[in-house]
Amino acid sequence: MAKDMVYLVTGGCGYIGEHIVKILAKEDYIKEVRIFDVVEVDSIKSFSTDSTTVRLIKGDITDYNQLQKAMEGVDVVIHTAALVDYLDTLPFHKMEAINVGGTKNVLKACISMDVRYIVYTSSVAAVGPNSNYEPMLRGTEDTMYNGKTELSYGKTKACAENIIRQAKGTQTRNGKLLVTCAIRPSNIYGEKSVTVLESYLSAKSKNGLITCIEPKNVDHNYTYVGNVAWMHVLAARNLQLKPAILGGQVYYAYDDTPMRHRSDLYTALYSEIDPRMTETKHVPYWKMWLIVHIYSIIKFLVSPFCSLKPFVTPPVLKLIFTTFSYETDKAFRHFEYRPLFSWLESKRKTCEWLKQATENLQNNHKNHKQK
Repeated sequence: MAKDMVYLVTGGCGYIGEHIVKILAKEDYIKEVRIFDVVEVDSIKSFSTDSTTVRLIKGDITDYNQLQKAMEGVDVVIHTAALVDYLDTLPFHKMEAINVGGTKNVLKACISMDVRYIVYTSSVAAVGPNSNYEPMLRGTEDTMYNGKTELSYGKTKACAENIIRQAKGTQTRNGKLLVTCAIRPSNIYGEKSVTVLESYLSAKSKNGLITCIEPKNVDHNYTYVGNVAWMHVLAARNLQLKPAILGGQVYYAYDDTPMRHRSDLYTALYSEIDPRMTETKHVPYWKMWLIVHIYSIIKFLVSPFCSLKPFVTPPVLKLIFTTFSYETDKAFRHFEYRPLFSWLESKRKTCEWLKQATENLQNNHKNHKQK
């Protein structure tokens, strides 16, 4: 494989993107990692090493000219930029413009600038659950699962994923052939996870009681963010080494996290910090259904005067109560993926960040009160 390569990570300041950049900067065959993002996080430049420069370019993937300029001299693109909305509250046209339109721009710019290799960050939401809320238990990338996805986010990710995968073999401006693949993460935890932090703070405020909506019989996947990032990096490397194998393929993201339920994962994490946090409260479906519908009515009544914070909608509530999981080793078989971080390491790193984040919030609160 070539040395002194230039990688571009769209959305490199985001949750997954930042972890990808951090790993790429340590790879000796990469001389430059460019981050293309609509936000600027200057601290990410500190990932630069003696051999690899991390460069931040502020830009919007809906602007083709900005993308094209950023791709000058680039060898590989890892496209993570997206508008994420699991609560299904954002306008579809806005999400489509970024998730689908932005992906089309990335592809068009790659063709124009002779960039052969594209790894796309898709999502398990691109597959399902569907609008009939049919479960999938421990499926694989080859499992047949039909029907329209329920979430607008899933619809846009499915469309973008198809665009990227079907682009395999397309000729670039100078006759090179595109090699593409997609990674589908599911529920991700780790450093800078907003949901993990918010749930922890909620449990602390309830004397260590962890509240979960999902019933115990629901089966979902949980993967550490560092391993999701590592799978992207390995896939990008092997697109160049094994284009005939990886080209046009899709891979579910996985590692050795043993938990298949959110309450089990949170208990394992939070009890490392506070041994009191071992008790979990499961809210029954009927109660959540009632809360959600009452909230929806209140939100509608006050909408002329104020906008309430987004909450779980009835369709999203049904999705939460639907088993949708996978079990696969395809990434290992195709490009020898193994988790970079073990479950114990993933837990340790998450807990260290969680403790620090909580302390920072407490200190900020104290300083604010003193003022």
